[in-house]
Amino acid sequence: MIQILKYGEVPSEEIFARVVPTVDVAGIVADIIANVRARGDAALYEYCEKFDKAKLTTLQVTAEEIAEARAAVEPRFIEILEQAAENIRLFHSQQVRRSFILNNRPGIVMGQKVIPVDRAGLYVPGGTAAYPSTVLMDAIPAKIAGVPEVVMVTPPGADGKVNPAILAAASVAGVDKIFKLGGAQAVAALAYGTESVPKVDKIVGPGNAFVAEAKKQVFGVVSIDMIAGPSEILIVADGASDPRCVAADLLSQAEHDRLASAVLVTDSADLAQAVQAELEVQIPLLSRADIARESIDRNGKIIVADTLMAAIEIANELAPEHLELCVDNPFDYLDAIRHAGSIFMGRNTPEALGDYLAGPNHTLPTGGTAKFSSPLSVDDFVKKTQYSYYTREALEAVAYDVAFFAEKEGLTAHAKSAVIRLEVEK
Repeated sequence: MIQILKYGEVPSEEIFARVVPTVDVAGIVADIIANVRARGDAALYEYCEKFDKAKLTTLQVTAEEIAEARAAVEPRFIEILEQAAENIRLFHSQQVRRSFILNNRPGIVMGQKVIPVDRAGLYVPGGTAAYPSTVLMDAIPAKIAGVPEVVMVTPPGADGKVNPAILAAASVAGVDKIFKLGGAQAVAALAYGTESVPKVDKIVGPGNAFVAEAKKQVFGVVSIDMIAGPSEILIVADGASDPRCVAADLLSQAEHDRLASAVLVTDSADLAQAVQAELEVQIPLLSRADIARESIDRNGKIIVADTLMAAIEIANELAPEHLELCVDNPFDYLDAIRHAGSIFMGRNTPEALGDYLAGPNHTLPTGGTAKFSSPLSVDDFVKKTQYSYYTREALEAVAYDVAFFAEKEGLTAHAKSAVIRLEVEK
């Protein structure tokens, strides 16, 4: 049963479960990466057989397999995927950055170019649950950014096939290449390339502890989006909230993972008790009841705060991945929220809307990193380069100032570089 605590009875750093691995994940992952680097596809086939129980003859998903998968899913699901994709494109199209040029001073041109990465790699989980929504959330911003090639990896089943819903989503999102790979070995293949898998410039997408560690270890060889941990939800709710809705929203994250954290912060002791009771009604009805039960019992908490504003300050302190504001006038509190991955406003905006259909991205910072990082966006798939141009006359106007500055730093070669051109005849 979920705990009910008065704020202050548990240290803030213990409200969310910030999980520390109990096995040598780093060592295991380092060995896998080294093996993939040394042996390429041969290592990938072995890991696929070992971990996924699939004996493959080819790693890449064929066009025929994609067509078969799309035909195998319900037409209604294709329609919903298309609707979700449209909403995601609409939201993320507003994030596109433009290159710019400044030439407001005679003889000087400065500018910035916004350039997509050449190739992006998407990791899509497939283990205890398959997430076609992740395909849309990761691939569509990359395509909007103008990435020429989007490569997806996702683990196959023991039959050697990829979940049809994932392939259907990849078709809708415009993924260019798909490989039957999961785990740290998939990340290694994307980072270094093999005979079959092309090397990418950026790897995005969630995964288990081994995937997260692999992304951490290959960072620097490639860019990554973030090191994502178990899912989190924090609900700020007042006494007028329906306990059935609040309980359902807590469970929407608890069913993800036994390590997930679902927390309610409220100014109402009555709501706290009602939600505690309602969780016990709803958990046995879930298809993943055992996972939700362990998550709620181990990591779930209900915190009773003195006021609603105190509850919001708790949220700011925790910087949750998902934050629900279950109050009548949520926009009155929006400016007070400083740290959250994604905010769900009001009594009629469950977090599940954001997972599937609303449009904002669901790949979000976890573990308190929302204090300094952001949801996945178009920005993740571009880089910026800058340029400067000075005429001879423009350089003459500032060269000795540059040299003076350089000499203050003891860098005489810098100083000479700035003025030597003035010693050369025009």
